[in-house]
Amino acid sequence: MKDTCLYFNGKIFTSNSSKTYANAMVVEDGKLKWVGDIEDLDYKVDKKVDLNGKRVLPGLVDSHMHPLILSEFEVQIASLPPNVYSIKDIVQKVSEKRKLQGKDKWIQGWGFDEGKLEEKRTPNRWDLDKGASDVPVVITRTCVHIISVNSKALEIAGIDKYTPNPPGGEIDRDENGEPTGILRENAKALVLRHLPQQTTDYSADLLCNLSNKLLSHGITTVAEAWANLKPTDYYDIYIRAREKGYKQRTGIYYDWEDLKEKQILPRGSKNHNDPIFIGGIKVIGDGSVSGQTAWVSEPYLGDGKTYGFPVTQREDLIKAGEFAKKNNLQLVVHAMGDKTIDLVVDTFYKDANWISDAPSVKIEHAAMPTDRAIKKAVDSGISFNIQPIFLYAEIESYLKNLGAERTKETYPVKKVLDAGVKVAFSSDAPATAWYDPSNPFVGLKSAVTRRAYDGTDLGEDQRIDITTAIKLYTKMGAELMGVSNIGELSPGYYADFIVLDKDILEVQPEEIDQIVVDETYINGELVYKRF
Repeated sequence: MKDTCLYFNGKIFTSNSSKTYANAMVVEDGKLKWVGDIEDLDYKVDKKVDLNGKRVLPGLVDSHMHPLILSEFEVQIASLPPNVYSIKDIVQKVSEKRKLQGKDKWIQGWGFDEGKLEEKRTPNRWDLDKGASDVPVVITRTCVHIISVNSKALEIAGIDKYTPNPPGGEIDRDENGEPTGILRENAKALVLRHLPQQTTDYSADLLCNLSNKLLSHGITTVAEAWANLKPTDYYDIYIRAREKGYKQRTGIYYDWEDLKEKQILPRGSKNHNDPIFIGGIKVIGDGSVSGQTAWVSEPYLGDGKTYGFPVTQREDLIKAGEFAKKNNLQLVVHAMGDKTIDLVVDTFYKDANWISDAPSVKIEHAAMPTDRAIKKAVDSGISFNIQPIFLYAEIESYLKNLGAERTKETYPVKKVLDAGVKVAFSSDAPATAWYDPSNPFVGLKSAVTRRAYDGTDLGEDQRIDITTAIKLYTKMGAELMGVSNIGELSPGYYADFIVLDKDILEVQPEEIDQIVVDETYINGELVYKRF
């Protein structure tokens, strides 16, 4: 016997364009049986829940984030405000950490952005040595594309003045050619591969701890946008986490670097309606704008000689695309700079159609698309996955690297939507300079206001309305991930929905980031309650 539950007296935003608003819905066996106006209800129910006039949205879909990294960062040194404001503060935190743990443990931190540090520079090996010199120290930049390490970490990795740059990576050096401890893009791996291996259970427990935090933000579905096979297959970690209580539906996107040698897809479900599934292949095309590693045609401000650099080549993109096509998987490419975006759209121009129910190729971030690239993306069905929190949180670095006018031209959401590109919003958490990077309401506020956290104009001509922004964080997130039956509140869809403390459609745009989630439901089950 199936129980049916009526949710009534709500202000329901469905993300369904054919019926956008309702005040009641019936849930049966985890799915929505009926959605509409209570006076039209002609359906026998077993239970009733009063929504008390609250705003209800579909469960939010973060279609590009890094939950496992985020869960690991939760137990590391947070190297950004309000925890630290300077390199001196980071050194102090490292010193405190060293006193609390033994000589056999690495010290790790995350989140620094030189634009937010008093010294306005990246911490180097000599800085970190002051905090701890006898154990390895690794501090990851906000973008996750650059790390700063101490001398002990360099020693363990065997990095000295004679170590060459790896393909797609750079080792920063001083005037004498000595490594400074700053490692960019693929050079990070020279140190990170020496990190102690964690057990599957340990990583699964971290994900379970994170799951409730994501639920408190109304996030019911996520994409693990950079999964590895080694040392432990991420799929196995997520399956174990699910057994332990992890709640989010999760699509896993494997790093092409892990797959290209043997070109064998690991075992695991490819059914996008399963709670944990393999969604696609991830290629890193370049780096970050804030770290000056995104590949651009016009140089960054400064010496006028820095253009970033490509992390992949066309031949590798083609091979990754062939592998994705063979396995009926999506190909997602990290591409921020205009030259990298051009490389992707040129490589797959009118050849990105091997999946019938989702985009075959997605460009992740798409910070600086040219008009030409936008048109080619439309013609090819290539979608963009954009993170509006970037400009909001990283304004200092964007202004320093691009200047005010060029910054306003980045992430041109309205322009891209008007051209016909399919777009989803996401957070890329933890890869942004914000203490709570997974909070979707910060990104929604940024998209609607096009103002940074400090009020800086981010190009108000690219503002979008709040209903469109919500759809990009729900319906379009699901569509771009190729997950059916979530992302909107319509009959036949899973009953994933959230109840807000304030009406996001009525508050002032500047107050959107103050909204919190009162309740989160997955499959009609209450999985989070604020009080």
